[in-house]
Amino acid sequence: MKKIIQAIVDPNSEDTLYHTVLLGFRMLLSAEMIYIYGLENIIMDVGLAQQLPNPFLLNPTLNMFFLLIANILCPFLVILGCFTRLSVLPILAMTLVEYLVLQSYDSPLVKGLSFTYSLSYFLILFLGSGKYSLDYLIYHKTRRIY
Repeated sequence: MKKIIQAIVDPNSEDTLYHTVLLGFRMLLSAEMIYIYGLENIIMDVGLAQQLPNPFLLNPTLNMFFLLIANILCPFLVILGCFTRLSVLPILAMTLVEYLVLQSYDSPLVKGLSFTYSLSYFLILFLGSGKYSLDYLIYHKTRRIY
């Protein structure tokens, strides 16, 4: 019984299924983020940049830069598992600003997508990238040197 509870609770489990599911979750979630938000911003860059949300009234070019970093580069790094916990932070900042600031007066049905993305990336932030990632390879390579 103790082993079953430990397998459920322990995020550093050596179970192959755990790491495979974490890899799939990380890759599919980030690919969806790139597809839904990232490609939308690239298409908007062609001439519709004035429609991008800018809640902090930044320079439009700077705002576009932050959105592209958070919607394309960071999810790509999460897919690779490279600096995963650091890469999740801009994504969380973007989804939480969308949820708490831009959609604060919307109905729960409208806010649901950004809330789901925020919770999912919080999960990746706390669990890390798992065994099948560049972070794992880098960590174990540098660990052998010392």
